[in-house]
Amino acid sequence: VQLQAFGGGLVQAGGSLRLSCAAFARTFSTYTMGWFRQAPGKEREFMSSISRFGRRTYYVDSVKGRFTISRDNAKAMVYLQMNSLKPEDTAVYFCAAGDSLDAIGNINVIYWGQGTQVTVSS
Repeated sequence: VQLQAFGGGLVQAGGSLRLSCAAFARTFSTYTMGWFRQAPGKEREFMSSISRFGRRTYYVDSVKGRFTISRDNAKAMVYLQMNSLKPEDTAVYFCAAGDSLDAIGNINVIYWGQGTQVTVSS
């Protein structure tokens, strides 16, 4: 499975961005999907995940109420709508495909996409 994330950019604090991730996979709906980010000098961290048909979504506390994950299995796409962006959201964002989600949304990642840079200016 190949994953290609795009949609990052430079935005002012309080603004919005929509990240997209295209999956090149015949059986996209068999994968759970997630978004992670990595800020400079920090480890990659989990942001959000979504179940195979989108019925369950999970978010890290720092983005709850601001970010929304969604997926379109017909298009093999997953999205991350990011609103009310803050400078601390600045990072490289990665999409990931997994083979499972646990009860609190932890995704067992088996494929990573390349990242897309999000920069939020104050």
